Amino acid sequence: MTAGAGDIPTGRWRRTWTAIDERFGISGLGYPVPAHANGIGYILGGITFFGFLILAATGVWLAQFYHPTPEAARESVVYIMNVAPLGDVARGIHFWTANLVMATVLLHTGRIFVTGAHKRPREVNWLIGLGLLTITIGLIFTGTVLKWDQEGFEALGHNVEIGDLLGAFGFWFSPTLSASLPIVGRLYIAHVVILPALGTFLLIAHFLLVKRHGISARPADFDAAVDGGSAPSKAGSSFAVHLIRMVGFGLVILAVTTVLSLLVRTPLGAAPNPSIEVSKPWWMFLPFYPFEDWFGLPALLWAPALMIGALALVPFVDRSRYRSPGRRRAFIIAGAIVVVALVALVAYAVIEPAKSHVAM
Repeated sequence: MTAGAGDIPTGRWRRTWTAIDERFGISGLGYPVPAHANGIGYILGGITFFGFLILAATGVWLAQFYHPTPEAARESVVYIMNVAPLGDVARGIHFWTANLVMATVLLHTGRIFVTGAHKRPREVNWLIGLGLLTITIGLIFTGTVLKWDQEGFEALGHNVEIGDLLGAFGFWFSPTLSASLPIVGRLYIAHVVILPALGTFLLIAHFLLVKRHGISARPADFDAAVDGGSAPSKAGSSFAVHLIRMVGFGLVILAVTTVLSLLVRTPLGAAPNPSIEVSKPWWMFLPFYPFEDWFGLPALLWAPALMIGALALVPFVDRSRYRSPGRRRAFIIAGAIVVVALVALVAYAVIEPAKSHVAM
């Protein structure tokens, strides 16, 4: 897409943009953007992307002071909080942005489901989105362990037990894999290299497919076309305006998380005590906590696997021609039941006292 006159202001800024675009081909990344795509519901993916950029930037700074060994990990976090330049602020921004990114990923997934944007020809992008959701959860989990407080230690205990349940396939999580590198170091590598690399690959594929298929039409407009009306317009706004709004929301996230980091000290628990298990996981893991109570550690394998598997089947089961929620009532009701069940599981996990699940 070539930048149009309405995309960039005329005059000096227009000449500057032309010079930059001539050398970098930025306009080639653009695609037609309908007016409704600038609403908050359709820009959640872009907000999430800029959240990841904030996480990457603050993560690079935190990595300068972190030591990924059991002996020094927690002490290095204490150093970050109390001594390192801007360490406490960077850690706070990292912590709060991780929570916001998880929320926007879930909201983005929900919006796609409700508006039927996972339907043909966007099934592959739905699966890529599930991959990004899984990677986001993996980043949060490994980040929890890297604090190496009581919560992180107990999370690692679950990690090791699940690795044992996987048998040979769980070798990565085994403390005996390498005598020279503690498992905390391997999780650090996963947190800063492996998962970000996989996420970058999926993000590139995701953006290319958005460019290929465009932003999905509003369900009512799409259904009207299915019933014989005119095809939904792919125009109405511009890629530049869309990008500016995404950047604006990204700056809002940065501002909000900066304020939170200044007002609320990012938590760090007590040093690990191997003889007790007293922690509960972060809110995004709480829906699985009751299953662990009821069925033991194996539930931490099959419960998430069943959920991701069910979500992966959505575009292949929800195959009606229509996208409006009113014409897909069965799926919308099923989705609402799942959401209510998840909220109920979280409420149960919050109320129920912490129990020991791992042999400490």
